[in-house]
Amino acid sequence: MAGVVGKSSVSFSVLKRSFSLRGSVLTGGRRLVTRTPPHPLRTHRHPASVCFSCQNSMSKTLRTCYAYLDQTSRSFSAVIQALDGELRHAVCIFYLVLRALDTVEDDMRIPLEKKVPLLQDFHSFLYQPEWSFAESREKDRQVLEDFPTISMEFRNLGQEYQEVISDICLQVGAGMAEFLEKKVSSMKEWDKYCHYVAGLVGIGLSRLFSASQLEDPEVGRDTELANSMGLFLQKTNIIRDYLEDQQEGRAFWPQEAWSQFAARLEDLAHPQHLSSALSCLNLLVTDALHHVPDVIAYLSRLRNQSVFNFCAIPQVMAIATLSACYSNPQVFQGVVKIRKGQAVTLMMQATNMSSVLSIIAQYSQEILQKVSVTDPSREKTLHILSLIREKSLSPAALSSRAHHISPVYISAVMLLAALSWQYLNATAGQPPGGADMQGH
Repeated sequence: MAGVVGKSSVSFSVLKRSFSLRGSVLTGGRRLVTRTPPHPLRTHRHPASVCFSCQNSMSKTLRTCYAYLDQTSRSFSAVIQALDGELRHAVCIFYLVLRALDTVEDDMRIPLEKKVPLLQDFHSFLYQPEWSFAESREKDRQVLEDFPTISMEFRNLGQEYQEVISDICLQVGAGMAEFLEKKVSSMKEWDKYCHYVAGLVGIGLSRLFSASQLEDPEVGRDTELANSMGLFLQKTNIIRDYLEDQQEGRAFWPQEAWSQFAARLEDLAHPQHLSSALSCLNLLVTDALHHVPDVIAYLSRLRNQSVFNFCAIPQVMAIATLSACYSNPQVFQGVVKIRKGQAVTLMMQATNMSSVLSIIAQYSQEILQKVSVTDPSREKTLHILSLIREKSLSPAALSSRAHHISPVYISAVMLLAALSWQYLNATAGQPPGGADMQGH
């Protein structure tokens, strides 16, 4: 999903390892083939005016929350603010609550005996008007220091939104606490960790979409598909951020995977182990690709245009990133990034299911062309790419959510792309880190 927070990063990954524009790479010069869709989407107000027209009607505290959103979610703040109606406020507060929770989890200065109960009890602070935390030194500490402003706006939300946010906060906090003292060992534990820090965010967002009545109840009920949306983004970020995490003393690649190719995870960064490192990398990319059919199924159910954009943009960024990472030594030597102009192009294209399917098909084909005959995961990779191709060409995916976008709406999307370009330029020189709601 578009931008909702960690590796503990809204779109579907609101926690510390959220999917953000800074971490993807696109290849340029290709023209995406789009199919002409037969029916229109349900739309409400168009997003070009959302960020500006409602400012005067907001309370001071709500304006402060949106200021924090701009400061902490960076690239996708504009897309979050383009959500329709009251859903926009609910997602903004959901992001900030999880951003605050993640800031506690990220802060290595907080001793475990204090951090664990903080994470486990964090959901209760939403109903304590005076609660704040001034002991963090993390860059996003303002969301903890001024948590009373955020919790006030949380309590101003409708009860249906409060219940979702509080419940997800409870589950994410418990999951973070569980993984504070243990490593991600098995592939099963990798899925579990990603569920806690990203899948639950996807489930929470989906429940918010349905609570707003902009999407059908089925979207909020199908937790399996929503979980896959989060896992796809989270795994992409974990794969992409191998070197950054190693440099910062973190380890999120599952031991079950890397131990097949190296004695220690850090050995994969050594030039003499490049062949083994690429084999491990491709194994994890293949594992992440298994979520793409669920991503297609999820996006095909969406009816509201602003929700679709919010959800689709980070997913197409993720498939482009995985294509760039596959068999790429740069994962172990530096940073794999999306070029700014190409990122904006993807944002403009990912406004309908036809274009999204074309993007997925394009990057799946790029991965296919790079599969080596000697890669240990070759057969599994070929199998999932074949399934993705089948799903991306399926008439069912189009017919379930086909639509026509008006020229006025295209102009609005172009404005969002321009706003995101400004965010990208503003953060281009900043060191990596932090979460983005698109997704964290």
